Amino acid sequence: MNPEIVEGDLLAQQVDVIVNAWNRNIFPWWLLLPQGVSGAIKRQAGLDPFRELSRMGLIELGGARLTTAGKLPFKAIIHVAGINLLWFATEFSVRQSVRSAMKIIDEKTFASAAFPLIGSGSGNRGKDWSKEIMLDEFAKIESHAAVKLVIFSES
Repeated sequence: MNPEIVEGDLLAQQVDVIVNAWNRNIFPWWLLLPQGVSGAIKRQAGLDPFRELSRMGLIELGGARLTTAGKLPFKAIIHVAGINLLWFATEFSVRQSVRSAMKIIDEKTFASAAFPLIGSGSGNRGKDWSKEIMLDEFAKIESHAAVKLVIFSES
């Protein structure tokens, strides 16, 4: 599968579901400073998806959890544990996050999804590093869903 690569805002994509680059869900959502993708989601979706996520407990590294989309126009949000306890993305955590999110997308038969560059922000990795690993992992996956890989751009 080859995702469409777009520049822009993840939250402005016309898709069924978006992916949130999250952590292992160890720290309470209310304790974390809103930044990056998660910060934008909190500001626009409201707190309900994060309250829902907090009730799900620990997420294995590279794992994924599905919540409602709050006030956002999507059918759901998939939260992936793309960074380890040291706030660092690894090749394993990014690859596994892509696989875990795509598994949910296919199981729930979402027609379309948008992913951010997992690990490029709070995961302390560069955009090119994340993009290369994610595209390589997407190439190994067969799916019916139309997927966008969104490279953040404010314009």
